[in-house]
Amino acid sequence: MAQVRETATTPKKRQSRHVTLGLTDQEVVEHYRKMVVTRTLDERVSALNRQGKAPITASCQGHEAAQIGSAIAIIKSGDYFVFPYYRDVALKLALGDTPLEIMLGYQGKLGGPWSEGRQFAMQGAHLKHKMIQISNVVAAGLTQAVGYALACKMLGEKTVVLAYMGDGATSEGECHEAMNFAGIHKLPVVFICENNKYAISVPLPKQMAIENVADRAAGYGFPGIAVDGLALFAVFRATRDAIERARRGAGPTFIEAKVERYMPHTSDDDDRRYRSREEIEQARKRDPLNEFKTYLVAEGVLTEAQDKELRDKVLAEIDEATELSEKAPFPDPSTFYDHLYAS
Repeated sequence: MAQVRETATTPKKRQSRHVTLGLTDQEVVEHYRKMVVTRTLDERVSALNRQGKAPITASCQGHEAAQIGSAIAIIKSGDYFVFPYYRDVALKLALGDTPLEIMLGYQGKLGGPWSEGRQFAMQGAHLKHKMIQISNVVAAGLTQAVGYALACKMLGEKTVVLAYMGDGATSEGECHEAMNFAGIHKLPVVFICENNKYAISVPLPKQMAIENVADRAAGYGFPGIAVDGLALFAVFRATRDAIERARRGAGPTFIEAKVERYMPHTSDDDDRRYRSREEIEQARKRDPLNEFKTYLVAEGVLTEAQDKELRDKVLAEIDEATELSEKAPFPDPSTFYDHLYAS
C-alpha cells in the first residue's frame, strides 16, 4: 500500500474544541460527570425538602455549565480565592466540596464544613477550598470579595479573587460600591454574574433598561463581557482571560453568563405566580447537560453506554450520601453560641 505523506496542502484532522482550549478528553468527561453529580444532587435535595428534611433549597438547575466552566479556569489559574453566592452548588462541588458535605449542609447536620448546621446551607466558610460565603444578603459578598482583593494587592500576593452574584445583585448598592472601588484601585478581582433573567420574581426588563448587565462595567472603568452561560467552553475561556488580565495587574473584569433558571427562586417560592409553564418549557429546550453530552458524543469522547454507566455510578454516589447524611446527628444545642463571642 502506498504511504500517504502529509504536505502543507493536505487537509489536517480538525481538533476538537476542548483540545484547542487545552483540555484533554479525560478532563471534559470529568467535567461532564460533575455536571451530572450537581443535577442529581440538586434533584435529591429538592426531594428531601419536600419530605421536610431540608428546610430550604436554592436550585442551580440551568446554571451548571456557567459554574463549572468558570471553576475549570479558576483551578488551572494559580492562586485564587472565591466568594460564591447561594445558588453556586456546582461551583462548590467543582472546587472540592463533596456531595455528602453539601447534603449535610442542607439538612443542618454535624459534619458540614461550612457552618456545622448554623446557617443557610453551605453558608459560612470553607477555607480548605478557598471559599467564603458569610452572608445570604444579596450582593453582600461583593464588598467582602473586593476587600479581600485589596488585601492581596497590599500584601503583594498573586491571588485573584472571584466574586459571584445573580442578576438581581447588580441592582443593589453594594454592587456599585464594590465595582467602583475595584475599578479605581485596579484590584485583582473577577465579577461573575449568573444572569437567569429573574431577581426572585422580578424579570430583567423591570430591573434595568439595558439588555446586557455587562454593559454596566464600562461605568467603572473595566471590561464587561456577556457570554452564553449554557455553553461551558464560552464561560471557561472568558473566565480564564479575565483571571490572566487581573493577574498581570490590569484590574477587574465583569463577566455576565446568560443562564436559565428552571426551578423556583427557592423551595419557598411559587414561580407559577409570575412565570408561565410555556416559558420554562422553552428554556429547558437548551439544557446545559444535554448540550454538553451531545458535544462529547459527537466528538467521540463519550458513548451512550458510557453515559449510562456514568449516570448509574453518580446515582449510587448520591444514594450513599443521602443515607449517610440522614443518619448524621444534628449539632449539640449546647454549642449554639460557639464562635460568636471571644472567651
